Amino acid sequence: MAKEVRFIKIYSQGALAPTEILVDTVTGVNYLSHSDGSGCGLTVLLDRDGRPVVSSAGEIEEYKSKK
Repeated sequence: MAKEVRFIKIYSQGALAPTEILVDTVTGVNYLSHSDGSGCGLTVLLDRDGRPVVSSAGEIEEYKSKK
């Protein structure tokens, strides 16, 4: 049985210093990732009210079907 992918990249911009949005397919929580040279950062993506952005089960299935 194939192992389920836990994180899906749903957005990416930049080539040398990429900024990406990743979705945890189990919890739906969205994360913002940025890499620049030898450093990188990862944080929970927040909405304008300061709450974590959480994708619905339907959105996650749509992301999976696009991969």
